[in-house]
Amino acid sequence: MSDATHFQYCQKLVVIDPAVNSVLLARRKGEADYDGVYSLIGGKMETTDGSILDAIRREKEEEIGKAARISIAEDVSYNVLFKKKDGNSMILPHFYAEYEGGEIELNDEYADYAWVPVDQLEAFKPKIDTIPAAVRWAAEIGAVVKRSRGLTPL
Repeated sequence: MSDATHFQYCQKLVVIDPAVNSVLLARRKGEADYDGVYSLIGGKMETTDGSILDAIRREKEEEIGKAARISIAEDVSYNVLFKKKDGNSMILPHFYAEYEGGEIELNDEYADYAWVPVDQLEAFKPKIDTIPAAVRWAAEIGAVVKRSRGLTPL
């Protein structure tokens, strides 16, 4: 028996619309740990993904569609360890993403979505409790990254 610990890698996108200083949250549907709760978009990396950026791009297109245009800071992340109800663990790297326009078309993992003003995020419910810290980090790092390195379009 091995005592190795295995983690799922599940990247999240902190999508901010800088024009209105709001963050994109989507309400989970049929998910074991957070059914009916608003979360950030993103999902697990798959063995068929060629890179982390490929996985992020695939998840973005699956979850909010190809028409939604966003750019990300691909080389910095805010990392969270999450233990699921079934006992499995996940590493959740959060990436700053900037919404540039286009229609949001949710897949069947979500019931609906909301653009939540950043200054009203603390009061917004129901949401995953780690979201406010991730959004604070994104707001800080987004400004730095845009000045120094720029963003990568997805």
